[in-house]
Amino acid sequence: MLVLVLLLLLFCMFFAVFYVYYVAFYSRKKGQNDPYAIPSGEQYRSHKEEMLALIDKIVKREYEDVYVTSYDGLKLHGRYYHVKDNAPLNIGFHGYRATALRDFCVGANESLKRGHNLLLIDQRGQGKSEGHTITMGIKERRDVLSWVEFASSRFSKDTPIILYGVSMGAATVIMSTALKLPENVKGVIADCPYNSPKDILLNVCDKDMGINPKIAYPFIWMAAKFIGGFDVNEATCEDAVKKARIPVLILHGEDDRYVPCEMSREIKDANPSLVLRYTFKDAGHGISFFYDKDRYRKVTEKFFSDHTS
Repeated sequence: MLVLVLLLLLFCMFFAVFYVYYVAFYSRKKGQNDPYAIPSGEQYRSHKEEMLALIDKIVKREYEDVYVTSYDGLKLHGRYYHVKDNAPLNIGFHGYRATALRDFCVGANESLKRGHNLLLIDQRGQGKSEGHTITMGIKERRDVLSWVEFASSRFSKDTPIILYGVSMGAATVIMSTALKLPENVKGVIADCPYNSPKDILLNVCDKDMGINPKIAYPFIWMAAKFIGGFDVNEATCEDAVKKARIPVLILHGEDDRYVPCEMSREIKDANPSLVLRYTFKDAGHGISFFYDKDRYRKVTEKFFSDHTS
């Protein structure tokens, strides 16, 4: 009888871990790759038509499909938009279960207006990139290095590169600053980053799902480690900026209901001399631009001017 009970407990634990992996980390490509899929929340409703128009401009613009192979053998896809030879290059990394075309509807159009060349990435497991596991920036940060090496090889090792991320992509590019990025990577723009994979996962459990984080964490860790093949504690944005040698610009909406604005303050506090941070009153997740366009443009344009001229 005891053996049966133990077997039942093991089965229940295995099922729970697999369920957590599926909910949190498995990339369900079907239905998540529509660039026109705007979140349904009321914060997005008043900006929906403007967002759709910006997305449509990027969708209809001519681009080149480009590919790299990740450090662990995945074929990763990107869209390259050429403006002019020898221009600075912006590389955009989108968020969790999202698309670059949607998340960068602002960043892409603004980059192209500035005369910068643009590379929009499909994060691993999403879009046309291979893989089935989203690792919250842990493995994705190494993909940043692969894309930077591709860009430096294709263009010039002197081409100024700005890494640009939104949400999970923002955390990804910040965590990549702890790696040995080439000298031509001049800075990072991070729109609404979380401070660490662990903290955002536990925040979602607590605030959105009503699950005690202390109970959820062991299952999250096991799901990531034993099924996803990564450790949620391997990297944090706070640790990364302490090691970084390039400046980081953080933009964050003060009414972000997905990634608490407080999380980016913790990143700023980890290295105040290197990290700039601007918050936007009443702005929701990833849409600060729409709440104060002039200020958003002024802040980003100064950052580009300071680090790509």
